Amino acid sequence: MNTQWPLQEARNHLSDVVKRARNDGPQTITLHGEPAVVVLSVEQFRTLTRPNQTLSEFLANSPLRGLDLEVERDHHDVGRDVSL
Repeated sequence: MNTQWPLQEARNHLSDVVKRARNDGPQTITLHGEPAVVVLSVEQFRTLTRPNQTLSEFLANSPLRGLDLEVERDHHDVGRDVSL
């Protein structure tokens, strides 16, 4: 259940916003009547930001896998000087 909170109300009831985000799902905070941000539980955040596959799986499933690509490098390019 996604509940909308005007910014001032969310500010005044932040603990309720957090509790509902953890128990009931994402809570939308509005600014001038328009959705501005969403508060969600850390579990939901981790689910949304967790990669669906490992890097090796991603590369193995690449549409470029198996293509005979020729990569050329300028052998005169030796990098650049960096001050440390």
